[in-house]
Amino acid sequence: MAVSITAETPLQDDVRAMVAELNATMIPLTPREFQFQLTVEQMADPALTTLVARDETGRHVGMASLKDHGGGLGEVKRMFTLPAVRGQRVGSQLLRRIEALARDKKITRLVLETGEAEGFEAAYRVYERGGFSVCGAVLDYPDSGFSRFYEKKLA
Repeated sequence: MAVSITAETPLQDDVRAMVAELNATMIPLTPREFQFQLTVEQMADPALTTLVARDETGRHVGMASLKDHGGGLGEVKRMFTLPAVRGQRVGSQLLRRIEALARDKKITRLVLETGEAEGFEAAYRVYERGGFSVCGAVLDYPDSGFSRFYEKKLA
């Protein structure tokens, strides 16, 4: 699927709608105390860049954020594609753009946390096809058994 991907403010109605849909999808899968969701207000922090994928009509179809932790470390946050476009490589395109943005910011290691439960398999495939490898707990996330962690070293 041909999409345009640009950095946009998360403080707009269509991004809010995607965050709400993402939360509604994720909340039933993992105990709440082991969910680390950002609000759109938190996504607007200057340390984060939110990328929005739009189809040829301008409709939002996906998003992902990059959090720059400093010291060459970046984190992929709030990655999501609408169910209607899954399987059309929108997630892969978003991940490649996040990686390019990370390289521009001189980030040398990308990490992410996702759920460890039935329902996350499609996300695992996107990350693994994108060159991410499973690793131990990252940043300040607990090693609870409800999270799966990935990393990718950037040259």
